[in-house]
Amino acid sequence: MSAPSWESVIGLEVHVQLKTSSKIFSGAATAYGAPPNAQACAVDLALPGVLPVLNAEAVRMAIVFGLAVDGRIAERCRFDRKSYFYPDLPKGYQISQLDEPIVSGGHLDIETEDGATKRIALTRAHLEEDAGKSLHEDYAGHTGIDLNRAGTPLLEVVSEPELATPEEAGRYFRTLHTLVRTLGICDGNLNEGSMRCDANISVRPRGQTALGQRTEIKNLNSFRFLASALNFEIRRQIDLLESGREVVRETLLYDPERHETRPMRGKELSDDYRYFPDPDLLPVVVTRAMLDTARESLPELPTAKRQRYVASLGLTDYVAAWLADEPEAAAYFDAATAACGEPQKTANWVMGDVAAAAHREETAWSDIPVPAQQLGQLISRIEDGSISGKIAKSLFRSLWDEGGAGRPVDVDAMIGSQGLKQVSDAGELATIINDVLANHPDQVEQIRAGKTRVLGFLVGQVMKASGGKANPRRVNELLREAID
Repeated sequence: MSAPSWESVIGLEVHVQLKTSSKIFSGAATAYGAPPNAQACAVDLALPGVLPVLNAEAVRMAIVFGLAVDGRIAERCRFDRKSYFYPDLPKGYQISQLDEPIVSGGHLDIETEDGATKRIALTRAHLEEDAGKSLHEDYAGHTGIDLNRAGTPLLEVVSEPELATPEEAGRYFRTLHTLVRTLGICDGNLNEGSMRCDANISVRPRGQTALGQRTEIKNLNSFRFLASALNFEIRRQIDLLESGREVVRETLLYDPERHETRPMRGKELSDDYRYFPDPDLLPVVVTRAMLDTARESLPELPTAKRQRYVASLGLTDYVAAWLADEPEAAAYFDAATAACGEPQKTANWVMGDVAAAAHREETAWSDIPVPAQQLGQLISRIEDGSISGKIAKSLFRSLWDEGGAGRPVDVDAMIGSQGLKQVSDAGELATIINDVLANHPDQVEQIRAGKTRVLGFLVGQVMKASGGKANPRRVNELLREAID
């Protein structure tokens, strides 16, 4: 059999780091980049006699997620101990949720390659703590342990095995990435480990309903690595089966340098972890008030945002999707549009000059030095003829530099102080236009003979004579009137 005779079945377990300021069971900070073990307190170190205290904000964020995906929020849920030994797990167990998760069911809609919508069912989303981190590269022949991440709050989102291809898996991961950032429960920084994905993958003859033996690829923290790892593993499993061998149930690691998976350990079952209810933590009771508070805090979700951009603001599907997939860019766009009332022109600026500057300066959308209201003011001055588009681009660069230096800048004040305001008054432009027409009689006759392209040349001459301050649109109108 060949590859087209096989089909893959994929399910993803995505660990979403919740954007709380402290850990899920202790008051230690969760900030990224601290020196090793600087953010590990007695609870995280599992010193004798310490007790965990649940972070209420982590519970709220889990509820918000459950509402956003139409999941069932448990009226009562509990925490369990998942026992296993690993050097960066001081307690010898991880606090997680087994058979009473805070969110059950729900779904995530993804867009397929042909533009259709495919609904992917979610099995559950449960709260748990992260483990520490083993450091191999800095210690020749030894391993260092950094417990800063130990106790960091995670929401593990588990999908049903309904993803058919690596491309669909990538779209699911991206859709989830957009959703949790829109909800404000995760910063989505993949390179900092804020979202990590475990992929369960099996193959079977096309048309068969029974699932094949699956393997699990651990800790994929980029969209590219996910696609590459799945493609390799699918090919590897097919080659095994076509050669008469069996797929072994095991946990794999992905090597991004060799673009291949390799065995990490045998795949455990839930019984191997000896789950039991954590005796130090009371069950969590979700009240009606908690649900109401979470529901009131729900922002406009990405799908609704895309639909609004198209239906109400007249944006194209592509532009609407680009903005909705980047929550902070969408917030910047919304604020700038509110300031100028020009959604399509604002979108052009946000996706063009602003995005280019942010990429060039490696600046996050939340740190753009040109406030959205300022961009809206700049666009308004283009629309009312105060400045040209060319001058606006130059002003934007100045606003970026000045704003980046921490100095507040007013667009109108900058236009006035630099003498950039366009001349639109007919009386002021009449003298220049009459001189240009007098100096170029041949071009005037060509226009009268129907060669309207020549008008651009005359507009250029007026702009040159005015030092670039004449309003091109007004010059065009006045030139036509004068020639007629």
